[in-house]
Amino acid sequence: MIEQRTLTPTLVHVRVRDCMHPGVFTCGPNDPLAHVATVMTKQKVHSVVIADGAGDRPIGVLSDLDVVTAVAMGAECTAAEAAGTEAVTVSSHDSLLGAAQLMSEHGVSHLVVLDRASGYPVGVLSTLDVAAVYAEATG
Repeated sequence: MIEQRTLTPTLVHVRVRDCMHPGVFTCGPNDPLAHVATVMTKQKVHSVVIADGAGDRPIGVLSDLDVVTAVAMGAECTAAEAAGTEAVTVSSHDSLLGAAQLMSEHGVSHLVVLDRASGYPVGVLSTLDVAAVYAEATG
């Protein structure tokens, strides 16, 4: 608890937009897992946002761990079938502390970052992004 009080001012003042990965790779829910894994590999990303196609509303997040789990089970499936994480969203203007609390509450390692004005996905915030700010604040 002592560390949280110490870090709270730092994490409150850092905005999600300042440490997120800008840009979003998306796929459709019915895209074959092998295709999405190829995109993840070529683009060197650890997650892809599954969008509904009608307005690109995020409905899930497919992580590299989800791909590994599906492969280990021998499953040939779609992106939506393999996704282990719901799409949890955060505003680009929200504090990093609020985003970290949201990750903890939902048990997710990636948040889809939405533009406050348009509501469209503009980036992804990962647990590693939060860890980097934590390390800098305590280092």
